[in-house]
Amino acid sequence: MDATGTDDPSEHTLQAAAAMIGVEPRILQRDELQNLRGGAALLASYQRQVTRGMPLDPGSWYGAVAHYSQAADTATAGRFADGVFEAIRAGKERVRKDGQRVSLPKTPSIRPTRSQLASLGLRTSAAAAVPECPSELNCRFAPAAASNYQVSSRNSNGMGVDFIVIHDLEGSYDGGVSWFQDPVSGVSAHYVLKADGSEATQMVATKDIAFHAGNYWVNLHGVGIEMEGYAAQGPTWFTPAQYKATAALVRYLARRFDVPLDRKHIIGHDNVLPPRPARAPDAHWDPGPYWDWEKFMALLNAYHRQEPKAEAGQTGGNIGIGQAVTIAPTYGKNAQPVTVCASTCRTQTQPSNFLYVRTEPRDDAPLVSDLALRPDGSAGTDHIDDWGSTVMWGQEFVVADVRGDWTAIWFGGQKGWTHNPAGENTRPAPDARIVRPASGAKSVSLYTTAYPRADEYPQGLPASAQTRFTMYTFPQGQAYVAARTPVGADDFFPATPTRSEAVVTGDQRYEVIQYNRRLATVNTAETVR
Repeated sequence: MDATGTDDPSEHTLQAAAAMIGVEPRILQRDELQNLRGGAALLASYQRQVTRGMPLDPGSWYGAVAHYSQAADTATAGRFADGVFEAIRAGKERVRKDGQRVSLPKTPSIRPTRSQLASLGLRTSAAAAVPECPSELNCRFAPAAASNYQVSSRNSNGMGVDFIVIHDLEGSYDGGVSWFQDPVSGVSAHYVLKADGSEATQMVATKDIAFHAGNYWVNLHGVGIEMEGYAAQGPTWFTPAQYKATAALVRYLARRFDVPLDRKHIIGHDNVLPPRPARAPDAHWDPGPYWDWEKFMALLNAYHRQEPKAEAGQTGGNIGIGQAVTIAPTYGKNAQPVTVCASTCRTQTQPSNFLYVRTEPRDDAPLVSDLALRPDGSAGTDHIDDWGSTVMWGQEFVVADVRGDWTAIWFGGQKGWTHNPAGENTRPAPDARIVRPASGAKSVSLYTTAYPRADEYPQGLPASAQTRFTMYTFPQGQAYVAARTPVGADDFFPATPTRSEAVVTGDQRYEVIQYNRRLATVNTAETVR
């Protein structure tokens, strides 16, 4: 019942489990022991429904385990239960973050009673077999574990796809496929691509919701693509064939779901802000500084009109305060120092897709601080996983000031300076949608989701928390670039044996803005264009 890798994969069980053990739902969410007690009570209640008893034979709990998946069809529920019983059969061992070793002994003799599946009253369906891929991709379908995604009916249910999210696995292709098929992982992606471009595996149907972005609302509206490789070793793993294969897949998906081919909608995992401030320090930063967004977006034919850069010798180029610019350093010429730490730390300087953002217009000025990462306001670092002080190729920001070879942008609630001699690292973005605080508003609230208000949820469906990032500011005088159109407040609840899937909508609308390296949402009631 812990929503691993997502903000809300099955919270509809929370209140029922809390009532069974006599604790508040909020305690069940936060207390590990109570969470385990609640999960056990819920499973036991399902077992009583299936067998009218509590048998000692573990195999006789197959139907209860299948019910626990909350799946609406027999194929999905069966895959979930099979994964659980395979783990019991083979045994598992993990070391927790606190150092505690947890083990499940092998039980090869277990015999699950699969016939119980028919008694759950689920609809009959066949597992997806035909991959949704462009013809030029060598593509297969291998389903993720049923507990690692949610069955949905996007876009027909009104839950549209707005983002295509690029990740890297931090591992191998086969290892990634295996991990997403393991119920223990709790995560998945729609697609996994091999580094040499020779193979692709679809693991979740695009109508369904994969748990890939660490932000459930982004998952609701995103398609996740995982690439074989390691972010810190990007130039080694990100091959020309992989760029070509990934671009073919993204073009195909963008056509199907009408996703704009720009960097406000084609994003990296490192552009997704986590749903709560407490998770910011652990936010993923892939595909990282060595994914060549310039090359990739060119393969997508994303920019039909390339705005000219400033003429050489023009200090600051034709950049004007208040206009929007696109971050556009030339990858091959943009060598940036990055510190990579494993057993030891080393600094490497090589072509990169980002620019550092500093507090003053000089090379030795401190890097700006991200208060979600550093509540004390200390300066950022050049460590590869320190995402709070960098802007990436293709992002758009509003110019706050120009001084010599430096351009200031509104960035994360601050005036941040990037080195931009003669405008060589930016280009104008004349069609950008710029939003500012509404008249009379001192500051705009910042979120990373767009959920309805609590009073807009029907009875029986728990409201998802619209958590404000209170350490971030968007005051009068600042401006940020928003996506193509505002989005509506919404949330999703998958089908259960007793209820059809549900989409909850609210009356608010939100702008999705490029706030810092990551996206944020702001209520349109607090902003103007």
